[in-house]
Amino acid sequence: MQRPTLEVVASVAGVSRATVSRVINGVSTVDPGIVEVVRRAIDETGYVPNLAARSLVTRRTGSVALVVSEPPEQRSPLPFLERLFTDPYVGRVTAGAQAVLRPRDIHLAIIPADPPAHDQVVRYVRQGHVDGVLLITSSSADPLPARLAGLAVPLVLSTRTTVPDVAWVDLDQAAGGRLAAEHLAGSGRTRLAVVAGPADAPFGHERLQGFLDGVRAAGLREPEVVPADFTRPGGEAAARALLAARPDVDGVFAANDLMADGVSTALRAAGRDVPRDVAVVGFDDSSVAAQAHPPLTTVRQPVEDMADAMARLLLAELDGGTTGGSATFVPELVVRASG
Repeated sequence: MQRPTLEVVASVAGVSRATVSRVINGVSTVDPGIVEVVRRAIDETGYVPNLAARSLVTRRTGSVALVVSEPPEQRSPLPFLERLFTDPYVGRVTAGAQAVLRPRDIHLAIIPADPPAHDQVVRYVRQGHVDGVLLITSSSADPLPARLAGLAVPLVLSTRTTVPDVAWVDLDQAAGGRLAAEHLAGSGRTRLAVVAGPADAPFGHERLQGFLDGVRAAGLREPEVVPADFTRPGGEAAARALLAARPDVDGVFAANDLMADGVSTALRAAGRDVPRDVAVVGFDDSSVAAQAHPPLTTVRQPVEDMADAMARLLLAELDGGTTGGSATFVPELVVRASG
């Protein structure tokens, strides 16, 4: 049997060959009703576009990379890939971006990028394997944003950036930290502590500063600050160090839900009831928060909506060449059983 051609699809759909070609190539001016008719004809005939020929016409691959970049100096004892695929954040970004890209028939390729792979990722993008990049990075020292920006490929970051003409989406992180402080102070907690993220993670630093501002505004003494690495084991280790340094602590803010769950686990293991003895507040409102024991009070960042905005900024660059847009989202407190 011969493979069905454009002409066969056009005949079944009752439109011209040129119209079928425009639908397949994603031309936005085609009437949506006609697009649906042509797509049904494609399904009925089993037509498979010649992707190589299509790329020559559209100069598009139909793929976008979601690059998850590892900071230059790994601090966690857990391997990068283990942290990548156990962190709910990446899955939520993927879901949010897919919801925007899939209706445009754009595939999302997830690419882990620890420092040894940075050169490989840059080559992959430079060689034209993808039409654009959504980049998740957590370190101000990460060289990958500037390197990818130098390729003149559409690029959107998951955090605020100083790289010129690069689009980004972020949360008002400091406001989220203040929400956590106000909640703990408002519930009568007076001896507070923070399990913070790495010092070179801008969003972690902003969450910490927001929390400190909230504590000072409430007239409470300076909290104990223990750094960690955004992992559950890191949170557990930080909580043990915290109890040794300030055994009278009665409220802990952890800079993400994974660490907050680790803090809660370590507190219970040390004989402290959560929340009667120590209240715990996390950050993200990920699936971890709802599944924790007890379920975590947390600061919600709307990750899926933020990823949606990232994908739309990228499409705007692909469609019209607009660069350097941005969007900032507002956090909210979600109160559960941990405090």
